[in-house]
Amino acid sequence: MRPIDYSPIFKKHPGQWVALKSDEKTVVAASRSANKVFQEAKEGGIKDPILFKVPKRSVPYIGIV
Repeated sequence: MRPIDYSPIFKKHPGQWVALKSDEKTVVAASRSANKVFQEAKEGGIKDPILFKVPKRSVPYIGIV
């Protein structure tokens, strides 16, 4: 399985909630409101939309073990 490049979504929708199709890369709705995004996805025929909030800034994370 190849990793998915979410950088276009991060650039287009910073600070917003997005709903994705089951392919995990097609945006079907985006808004500042999670409820609105969920409703728009459901109305668009997406049975189980994947919702996540895009961070305002994409910064690397380096954890300490």
